[in-house]
Amino acid sequence: MKTILPFLMLFLCSISYAQTTISGTVVDDSGQPIPGANILVIGTSTGTITDFDGGFTIKVNSNPPFALQASSVGFETVTEQITKNIQVINFVLKEGTSLDEVVISASRTPERIFESPVTVERLGLKEIKSTASVDFYDSLENLKGVDVNTNSLTFKSVNTRGFATFANNRFMQLVDGMDNSTPALNFPIGNLVGMVETDVLSVELLPGASSALYGANAFNGILFMQSKNPFDYPGIRASIKRGITSQEAAGDNAYTDVSFSAAHKFTNKFAAKVNFGYLKGTDWAANSEVDKNMPGGTRATNVNYNGVNVYGDIVFTNIRAAAGGLGVVPNVNVSRTGYNESDLTDFNAESVKADWGLYYRPFENDFEISYVGKVGTGSTIYQGTNRYHIDGFFQEQHKLEIKNKNFFLRGYVVGDKAGKSYDMEATAIQINRAWKSDTQWFGDYINTYVGATFAGATEEQAHAAARAAAETGRFEPGSPGFIAAYNKSINDPNLITGSKFQDASKYYHADGNYNFSHLTDFAEIQIGGSYRKYSLNSSGTIYTDSDGPINYSEYGIYTQIQKNLELSDALDLKLTGSIRYDKSEYFDGFFSPRISAGLTVNKNHNFRASVQTGFRNPTTQDLFIGLDTGAYVLVGSASDNLDRFSRSYNVSASGQLLGQPATITQTGGAGYTNSYTATSALAAAATGNAALLQVANPGLIKPEQISTAEVGYRGKYSNLIVDFSAYYNKYKDFISQGRVISPLYGTVGDGTLSFEAIKNRDYQIYGSYTNAEADVKSYGASIGLSTKILGNFDLSGSYTYAKLDFDQAKYPSFVTNFNTPEHKFKASFGNTELFKNFGFNVSYRFSDDYFWEATFGDGVVPEYHVLDAQINLVVPSMKSIFKVGGTNLTGKEYTTAFGTGFIGSMYYVSWVINNL
Repeated sequence: MKTILPFLMLFLCSISYAQTTISGTVVDDSGQPIPGANILVIGTSTGTITDFDGGFTIKVNSNPPFALQASSVGFETVTEQITKNIQVINFVLKEGTSLDEVVISASRTPERIFESPVTVERLGLKEIKSTASVDFYDSLENLKGVDVNTNSLTFKSVNTRGFATFANNRFMQLVDGMDNSTPALNFPIGNLVGMVETDVLSVELLPGASSALYGANAFNGILFMQSKNPFDYPGIRASIKRGITSQEAAGDNAYTDVSFSAAHKFTNKFAAKVNFGYLKGTDWAANSEVDKNMPGGTRATNVNYNGVNVYGDIVFTNIRAAAGGLGVVPNVNVSRTGYNESDLTDFNAESVKADWGLYYRPFENDFEISYVGKVGTGSTIYQGTNRYHIDGFFQEQHKLEIKNKNFFLRGYVVGDKAGKSYDMEATAIQINRAWKSDTQWFGDYINTYVGATFAGATEEQAHAAARAAAETGRFEPGSPGFIAAYNKSINDPNLITGSKFQDASKYYHADGNYNFSHLTDFAEIQIGGSYRKYSLNSSGTIYTDSDGPINYSEYGIYTQIQKNLELSDALDLKLTGSIRYDKSEYFDGFFSPRISAGLTVNKNHNFRASVQTGFRNPTTQDLFIGLDTGAYVLVGSASDNLDRFSRSYNVSASGQLLGQPATITQTGGAGYTNSYTATSALAAAATGNAALLQVANPGLIKPEQISTAEVGYRGKYSNLIVDFSAYYNKYKDFISQGRVISPLYGTVGDGTLSFEAIKNRDYQIYGSYTNAEADVKSYGASIGLSTKILGNFDLSGSYTYAKLDFDQAKYPSFVTNFNTPEHKFKASFGNTELFKNFGFNVSYRFSDDYFWEATFGDGVVPEYHVLDAQINLVVPSMKSIFKVGGTNLTGKEYTTAFGTGFIGSMYYVSWVINNL
């Protein structure tokens, strides 16, 4: 015992003296404190962040000497040596530039934006704090070269370099490495169920193809959102934002956005966090009554009126054909009367989301095991082929990950449920039919028209009398009959009789990466791969999965080598080569290589060039959809999908006189094996000229390919920062959607029976998914300038040019959905410290007019000018930031797509607590 006791006392003493306490401050080169700066003991995971006054205290379980590092976004990193216990260190960080910020996305390894081999944009804590936009996600539209198309208040679609719709499956969105796209729709739905703002650490965006590292979905660009790790950002943070939205169509309505984050580092081994977000407002109401069928048309002037935001009037018939060819009945199409969008939705915009994470570092270094769970639900409006009220949509994600600075291995599952979502077009159709069938309505119309004509009425008077008679007793919005038919439709998942969507789809994903840079000095070498399995389960309301879920999978592997060469004291060359192989069980495998070079001159100028190829696999909808939109039926072109969609159709009396049965069953495969182009068939029916018919029979879909070249320059000139890039894209097997018409009888090209079917309107219109024969090219350039003027004022601006190179005259019916303005200009002016603790920011955006093409409708999007502004006050004693701001302050409403509600103004006040 006497022998053991001295050793035990020595051991306990050694433990007590092993803890070193360091305190100090972090300030900028003008002496202003830097809150939220990272303090890290180099070589360990031990760290902390500075408080509102820039102060910190850190306890380290080791004896000096060791190195302590201070860093903050927008500042140069500084390292100090710790040589004794209870030492006070005062860091002074020099302000850097946006090019000094570190990104990971471009090469899957940390590097400065200045040295990145491709174009990359970034939002950090500083930019999020000072943005004039209402939240961090909206502020993406201020980034150079980025388009944000507003579907609704809570659903915005991010895109770069053209070819965008709201179903933007060309663009990928990752949250902490997890794909944020919905299993049912196969594309991201903005930030509806994404990140809570108080937990956002940084946002990176790669424009253009990135298939060489990120696979088939990384075709037009990728958005990376990174949250705060509780080891590095412990504490409680909150934000509350109140204000109003103001729109001519919807009026002034309350807007609330609340965020809450709590993170705690229990020990150097274990930390946890939880986040919650709630948003509620009123959506931008869509109320356009512009006629899709006739320029300048109205319900009073066009008997075949089809209003943009009027639904149910898509149902029409040729009244002469319906009358059996009766000569007194004109050869015109007549549509049923529809309902306005405001009759079919309450425009409620809501988002509720939460996430939590458990983080374990067993060795107290950067080796980390984590579990993250995310859930979200919300209500919004989605515009696809029709306009859909997404009500109570639910999405969940669960991820397990193991990582350190050299590798990661993660697996996650994403699942969704459609909630009470429904198709507003289908709802209007079903309400009309619940009151009076199409056959009865058009019969009443024709009979009244004939009677009025024989009584001496003019054609205009006869049409007016016919509609009035056919409409007698119609369910008016708000009436008991309307409400009963509406409720029945939105709760009926059979899209022949209802309009409700059902979905419980999922996908399972695993990916990993290993960086060998710690094992070899020759070059930085990475290898990685991914695997994904889809399980589509819409019960037949979206996909052809009435008999059970549709399952399929895809995988990919990649490698990258990056080599830095010091050519001289003034010249540094970075070479990067990467290649990826991807394989879907429905298609042959594809290789996607990328080669890039970056030359740094005198440490202030960087020239870069890259060439790469990429591809995108057809989406789940391209392959397996089976959806009746009212105007036509969408049928995916997977080989085993064509005959899973089947429907019986009534044959006209004229068709039955030709010996056809009263009903004919047709499968979706007819759209691909026995069809005419829709434009030629409709023209032939209208003129009676069979020679106008053109056989369609589109080929089955295959992956789309892209070859792209990019050059760029980044430079520092005193206090002026320049960032320029230009690109050229060439597409092969461009994925497109076409309209075809399949006769219910006859074989296309026979010139007789199939033509009779077309004339008798005994046909079905299909939306087909195929690849275009046309050559599609695009090119563009962006330049960004930023500087400081008048001392400490930040001034920046960017210009983006985008151009589609396509011979429309050669392929008049081909639709590219480029949907991008040719010219965009953005500017920002502000000061984070106009005077002590007070800052402001003003941002401006201009967009040239452009033509929007989509399955919902086509039309010109007028040019727009948008001015946003905010002022903010930091109150250190309350650890708070108060902000007052407004968006679209000129009050001139605008839209970013045809058919959506016009975007009005927003005015808000926010209080942010402890979100450094």
